[in-house]
Amino acid sequence: MTIRTRIAPSPTGDPHVGTAYIALFNLAFARQHGGEFILRIEDTDQQRSTPESEQMILDSLRWLGLSWSEGPDVGGPHGPYRQSERKGMYREYAERLVEAGHAFICYRTAAELDQLREERKEAGLHTALKASDLELPADEVAKRQAAGAPYVIRMRVPEQGICVIEDMLRGPIELDWAQVDCQILLKSDGMPTYHLANVVDDHLMQITHVIRGEEWLPSAPKHKLLYEYFGWQMPTLCHMPLLRNPDKTKLSKRKNPTSINFYKRMGYLPEALLNYLGRMGWSMPDEREKFSLAEMIEHFDIQRVSLGGPIFDLEKLSWLNGVWLRELSPEDFAARYLQWGLNAAYLTPAIEHVQPRVSTFSDVVPLAGHLLSGLIEVQPEAFVHKKLSQDDVRRILQFAAWQLDTQRYWDKDSLFNCLSGLAKALGFKVGEFFFPLFIAIAGTSSTFSVVDAMAILGADLSRARVRHALNVMGGTSKKEAKAWEKEFKALQES
Repeated sequence: MTIRTRIAPSPTGDPHVGTAYIALFNLAFARQHGGEFILRIEDTDQQRSTPESEQMILDSLRWLGLSWSEGPDVGGPHGPYRQSERKGMYREYAERLVEAGHAFICYRTAAELDQLREERKEAGLHTALKASDLELPADEVAKRQAAGAPYVIRMRVPEQGICVIEDMLRGPIELDWAQVDCQILLKSDGMPTYHLANVVDDHLMQITHVIRGEEWLPSAPKHKLLYEYFGWQMPTLCHMPLLRNPDKTKLSKRKNPTSINFYKRMGYLPEALLNYLGRMGWSMPDEREKFSLAEMIEHFDIQRVSLGGPIFDLEKLSWLNGVWLRELSPEDFAARYLQWGLNAAYLTPAIEHVQPRVSTFSDVVPLAGHLLSGLIEVQPEAFVHKKLSQDDVRRILQFAAWQLDTQRYWDKDSLFNCLSGLAKALGFKVGEFFFPLFIAIAGTSSTFSVVDAMAILGADLSRARVRHALNVMGGTSKKEAKAWEKEFKALQES
């Protein structure tokens, strides 16, 4: 049997280091056993999925040095490798389950579902809904069908009992069926949910081992049941520990930069970042800190994975990156630096802003040096403004950080419109509102447009600089954060 593993990211945002972490362990396991590693795009969320996000995922994983034998960009015998291109196939399998009595058509409305969950909650029951809760009388089904009411297809699950999941790292895991709802398999728009598409694709693509984050453990009973319903052999499961912030919370962009693009723009070596991800819950037999991808594959044993939540520590990553940098030859160091810092595709958009403002080339760095920096080191006094208090500055930076976290389009016009709109909503003049952002992004207000700079820097580094500036100014108290976030949500809704 050929070992086949896969990574299946959703193209709904920035390429996440967690995706690279899981991809690395899937690749290492497959290659160590002489097997194959596959990349599949799970774009069933058509409202949030974008071609740009997909391309960033492919580019960032390749930048790290990861490669796959089958995928949307390289093809393969089990394509297509985008779920949106396999849409008709999923309906066929969902309807097969309905015909066999393992699934049912559900006409329940959102309001009805909320009411059912509330009733179960008031009765002291688990809010997971079962077929006995959801199925309507035959005459009501016929009535809604005749009216063309929207419907979904849901799987049937046991009302009670224990489901035992075998995990490579954790052994047998017992999960209560009472807490598992009748999962939607096919949505009203005809697109499958993750659960149906995941099982069908893994079977058709002959995936033998599913190595994924432990957040998917609660879904394992549904997947096991689907394999049983279809009469297919289930892949071996392995649930990896989640990456965590230094405070032990789940890794999140509000506490740690999570985008691979951030680390690329900051000047980390891809080999060092991949090396660090390999250290997340795993170690070489000789416990060495620095190792290459080839060395990891050669010595890989998944049983060496520790179940304790690995801490993603930026300081430790920077230390390891420094080790890699210091071991480069002077020639390689110069070449890698020029490749990173003087990238023509990156810097060319800045020329139109810099060229009219300089008399000599030596004027360029003071004007545009912030484009070749990581986090800007500024002091609180840099944010002093005659019309803004310290609280005003913190408020602007916090609201801007939230706004930028939700910003989907990252061009200068979109950035200006969303930020100037936020300034107006908060009662600040545009010039006053943008002053703290100039300091956060460029370290000075004596430079070209801050939204132009943000467009060039990209979303990841821009967001990180704003959050860093907020921390420099003392951050936001829990009380303030709660009140301000409520206000921010109200502004978004209006």
